[in-house]
Amino acid sequence: MSDGEKVPVLVTGGAGYIGSHAVLALKDAGWPVAVIDNLVTGFRFAVPEDVPFYEGDIADPELLARIFAEQGMGHSKGAIMHFAGSVVVPESVENPLKYYFNNTTKSRAIIEAAVEAGVPHFIFSSTAATYGVPESSPVREDDPKRPINPYGWSKLMTEQMLADVSAAHPLNFCVLRYFNVAGADPEARTGQSTAGATHLIKVACEAALGKRDKVCVFGTDFDTPDGTGVRDYIHVSDLAAAHVQALAALVADPEQSLTMNCGYGRGFSVLEVLDAVDRVTGSTVKRELAPRRAGDPAALVSDPSRIRATLPWVPRFDDLDTIITHALAWEDRLGPHRPNHESEPGR
Repeated sequence: MSDGEKVPVLVTGGAGYIGSHAVLALKDAGWPVAVIDNLVTGFRFAVPEDVPFYEGDIADPELLARIFAEQGMGHSKGAIMHFAGSVVVPESVENPLKYYFNNTTKSRAIIEAAVEAGVPHFIFSSTAATYGVPESSPVREDDPKRPINPYGWSKLMTEQMLADVSAAHPLNFCVLRYFNVAGADPEARTGQSTAGATHLIKVACEAALGKRDKVCVFGTDFDTPDGTGVRDYIHVSDLAAAHVQALAALVADPEQSLTMNCGYGRGFSVLEVLDAVDRVTGSTVKRELAPRRAGDPAALVSDPSRIRATLPWVPRFDDLDTIITHALAWEDRLGPHRPNHESEPGR
């Protein structure tokens, strides 16, 4: 397989937040792309009209076989970029079986479908939650993986499945462990549309636009400079670009598999993020101090050395104010109400 060849790509969960940005990045870079999404949490409007869209379940083997055939995948050609799954950490504690089914069992099903069809490349959307509460920060890929919730375990189990399957079958993979994903497409083509989201920047933007009356600050007594939790925020479009470059690396060298952190390698505290929202908007978001949430580490910051050494990845939006500006623009476009799964926001 020659360098630079662009194989057909199936994006699972491509109507969701991160998946829809990956679809745009693939399309912009000239990769043939199709989407499968059950639209339980995704939005049909998030997928461009000229991208083949299949509404259905990633664990449906007959549907997957039809998609592979229609998109020219299989027989040692094509790639799967796997975003579909459940992502709310507290919900995973309350309903662990949902997470082990959606994130682990269904991942097993699509990996099996890929092996049976001969789809040779697999990119997996993983998470820094696989590290649990890290012993040190920044966190490296070979640091201990000790998840503290079913969400983290469900993703780590899929990482292990990919490693085992890759050793037994002609499939190479890339695991990308995300830190705190935020922002929106700079051209406002897609963004975080889910109601009731728990991500700080999304919540703060909602508050800045009057959709919430306050932002709760969970914990003010951490061992950090201002006492609030520190996180590594990565712009969703930079994350999407990392997926496209990782895919190109897998296609160029079918013998290699990769596991890499996706972050910028520096953190901002909750109060620093809220100060930035105030700065960008010229107004003040109401803050309510609250106790720590169980299991929240004081700091969770990536060491991105491996991804920078492995891929030609140069972030374009490594700036907190820019991330917030793009998130605010999308939040404003959504308008006062949550869009349904058919209509486009702001229309």
